[in-house]
Amino acid sequence: MPDFDAAIFDLDGTLLDSLGVWEKVDRNFLGARGFAVTPGYTAAMGAMSFEEGAEYTIRRYGLSETAEALISEWSGMVADEYAHTIRLKPGAREYLCCLKKQGVKLGVATALPEELYGPALKNNGVYGFFEAFASVCEVKRGKGFPDVYLLAAERLRTPPERCAAFEDVLPGIRGIRAAGMTAVGVYDPHSRGEENAIRAAADSYLHSWSEALFSSES
Repeated sequence: MPDFDAAIFDLDGTLLDSLGVWEKVDRNFLGARGFAVTPGYTAAMGAMSFEEGAEYTIRRYGLSETAEALISEWSGMVADEYAHTIRLKPGAREYLCCLKKQGVKLGVATALPEELYGPALKNNGVYGFFEAFASVCEVKRGKGFPDVYLLAAERLRTPPERCAAFEDVLPGIRGIRAAGMTAVGVYDPHSRGEENAIRAAADSYLHSWSEALFSSES
C-alpha cells in the first residue's frame, strides 16, 4: 500500500505528454519575432504561471508587448491541442486507477489554467478521478515554492505530511519539499538535462508510470 493518503500530480510532462506542444509554441512564437529559443527557456517556463511566464519572456527577449497579449496568443495556439490531441503518458491512467482502488485521494497542482487542463483531462477520461484542482494562477508564487501544493492539499483535506506529489521539473520538486510533502520525480525527455539534480532533490524517482504501477502492486 502507498505510504500516503493523497497524491498530487503535476500535468505537463508528468501525467500529460504535452511538453512537445510547448516546444513547438515556443519556436513559432519566438520565431515570428526573430528569436531562437534559448537554452533552458522551455524548461523554465514549465514551472511558471502564464502571467509569470509572460513577464519572464518579455524581460528575457526585450519584447514591447503586454503580458496579457502574450497569454492570449499562447492560449489560442494550444487550446485545440489540449482539448483534442494531448494524451496521458503510458501507464498514467492505470496508476491513477490503482491509487483510487487503494483509497488514495487524487489532486492536481498545475501551472495550466482551468480552460486548458479541464478539456485535456476530460478528453482523456480522467477528470472525474480527481477530488481537487489547484493552479499556479490561483496563488502568489510559482512552482519553486510550496503555495500551489499546499492549496491542493488543503482542498483534499489532507495534511501535507500525508501527501505525495509528483513532478518532472526541478523547481517543482523543490516546491514540494518546501511544502513538507513526499517528492516524487518523474522522468520526461524534455527535462532529462536535470535528471541527476531531480533525483538528488526528490525522495524517489520514477522513469515511467509502469514502474510506479509495479511498485504499488508488489
